[in-house]
Amino acid sequence: MYKIENIAAIIVGLLIFLTAYEIAKEALFESGHQVVTHPAILLGVVVAALVPWLFSRYELRIARALNSPSLMADAKEFQAHVLSSGVVLVSLLGHWIGWPLDWPAALVIVLWIIHAGWATLTSGMRVLLDASIDAETLQRIRRIIERQPAVVEVRSLVGRNAGRYRFLEAEIGVRAQSLDKAHQVSHAIESHICSEIPFVERVLIHMEPVSREVVRIAVPLIDQTGTVSRHFGLAPYFALTDKQTVTNDIVREMIIANPFAAHPRGRGLEVTHWLLEQHVDILVTPDDIRDKGPGHALGDAGVRVILSEATTLVQAIEALPVAGVTEEATAHGCSSQE
Repeated sequence: MYKIENIAAIIVGLLIFLTAYEIAKEALFESGHQVVTHPAILLGVVVAALVPWLFSRYELRIARALNSPSLMADAKEFQAHVLSSGVVLVSLLGHWIGWPLDWPAALVIVLWIIHAGWATLTSGMRVLLDASIDAETLQRIRRIIERQPAVVEVRSLVGRNAGRYRFLEAEIGVRAQSLDKAHQVSHAIESHICSEIPFVERVLIHMEPVSREVVRIAVPLIDQTGTVSRHFGLAPYFALTDKQTVTNDIVREMIIANPFAAHPRGRGLEVTHWLLEQHVDILVTPDDIRDKGPGHALGDAGVRVILSEATTLVQAIEALPVAGVTEEATAHGCSSQE
């Protein structure tokens, strides 16, 4: 039923074309008449054009605030009437100074009206044909989804318009250890989309576990020789090891300095966010952070925290990841707009 507004917009677009036809027919093909000009007549034409122009501006502002296709089309139709008054005004001025300007003015204004009518008509038709949401809005939505730490990739994102509302569907790869965590990720994504993108009526999210041939394991280190640090946030270095899940072969290993080791406050969460930016899948540490802020943040992002008493990097990276969640599809409406 939302598309009734678009049907109304298409009808108004056709009426705008009719307005252009009537202006062109009267200015170009009908026989001329004796024109009497007077300042009072010119003033009357200006007032007759000013009133619908002011109303069209007001209606267009309301239409944009409500994202209403029918109101936008109606505002365009009022603008067409303003331009028809403009033909009269230009014609009167031309006769006043002795220049017949009827048909040149009519031609310019008719072309503008046709342009406005075409924009209104095509906008309504695109929605009736389930045309996609514009690329800029889809890109904004994609960035919102990718901000969620547990999201590894956005495999597909499509959207359509219906009247003033938007309907979205996304297929994402997630790193989550349980269905509860996956649902939390889904609700967080939906909440952020509904709060940042206006007129979203429904979001359908297909979640799939990421099948990783290679996982990245992070281990806190005291030094670059591979000695494991017992303190997560204070560790001067972190080893990032890329390891194949099937063969256990190490693909890549690097030791990088912890940029937040010397921070006086909140370094645990700062290190956590930094590790998430490094796309870590598993953290192996002797420091039990599971019930602390960093542990909760890593868990929400689907990063597995493995406690280990290993003293060397070689021993620490023996831990392997477990399988992810099963495919799940969730659909929710934006409650603020229902």
